[in-house]
Amino acid sequence: MERKRLVLDANILIRGCLGLRVRALIAHYADQVDFFVAEANVAEAAAYVADLARKKGIDAEVCAEALLSLLLIVQVVENSVLGSAKEESLARIRDKDDWPALALALQLECAIWTEDQDFFGTGIATWTTNTVERYLES
Repeated sequence: MERKRLVLDANILIRGCLGLRVRALIAHYADQVDFFVAEANVAEAAAYVADLARKKGIDAEVCAEALLSLLLIVQVVENSVLGSAKEESLARIRDKDDWPALALALQLECAIWTEDQDFFGTGIATWTTNTVERYLES
């Protein structure tokens, strides 16, 4: 049986650093699903995590360690690999800053786990944290 694949958007990485549910889902399904994230999305998540942690009263160092632990499971794909799908991604998506996750999903021919509605209507299946388990367990 072929393993499932799923691209994570930056906001999912951020949720994984600030809370438990995303990390628990990734850890639980890691033996059945290949999780991917674009290098640009890792950088975006890393840029926001410390500030968001402080605003929520969470130890920023703990959140940074949570990000590192997620990256032990999630496969990071270099930005240079996404170039061939960049133009198509930019044409499909409303928020042009979101093109890396879409480009990766197009290249891998798989869905995106995101909370960002800008991915809706791009022709790629999207799952939110509230619905992703349906995909992961099917």
